[in-house]
Amino acid sequence: MKWGTGSMLPAQRRDELLRVLRTEGRVVAKDFAARHGLSEDSVRRDLREMAAAGLCQRVYGGALPVSPAVVDYAGRQGVAVENKDRVARRAAALVRPGSTAILDGGTTALAVARALPADLEATVVTHSPTVAAALAEHPAVEVLVLGGRLFKHSVVTSGSLLAEAAAGIWADVFLLGVTGVHPEAGLTTGDAEEAATKRTLASRAGDTYVLASAEKIGAASAFRVLPLGEVTGIVTDVPLDDPAARALLDAGAPLLAAP
Repeated sequence: MKWGTGSMLPAQRRDELLRVLRTEGRVVAKDFAARHGLSEDSVRRDLREMAAAGLCQRVYGGALPVSPAVVDYAGRQGVAVENKDRVARRAAALVRPGSTAILDGGTTALAVARALPADLEATVVTHSPTVAAALAEHPAVEVLVLGGRLFKHSVVTSGSLLAEAAAGIWADVFLLGVTGVHPEAGLTTGDAEEAATKRTLASRAGDTYVLASAEKIGAASAFRVLPLGEVTGIVTDVPLDDPAARALLDAGAPLLAAP
């Protein structure tokens, strides 16, 4: 839509910015201003206000779609439950009998724990008390819980104590949870210390697979965990011919379909 110079009201600018974020996957402030006859300063101000309201993720020169997965653990439990279950079932198959797996925290990781076969014999390392409790229902799974400061937003442990404990572990696979998977921003999450914890755990595994249900695809959060090319696979329920998935594939992301 083309607007005349100065004709867009603030609410109209916000709605158009949200539309562009949804359809194009990013907003470039300079281009948006030129397209609609607006000042770049006014577009940047709109983006700052939208970011403060949790409607977008600011980046240099513009903004990216924000992930709904950045809300706290309780708020995430009702988000995209069926999507997460599909991803969880596919990811659970990556934990082989006799292997050692590191399982991240979060609601998708909890779904993975519940999706593991009841008779699976394996070792699972986790820094999530909720995941550890769910694994108590698997009699042949050895569960190792990494301690540290409890990050209440995601109900996982973090910090130097966790890093020291993780240094003594070598796993076959790490199932990594993130809040955003974007072709430019990479794999992101909403807290700097949590991002560092995830990188630490990824360094202790031979292969790292990302748990990426549909609401995380094409979205971004403030802190990068890893570039797309540094993981073995990204398990997603988004069809691989979807535009958002194609953009990730073009960026070199190793997507694995979760039927």
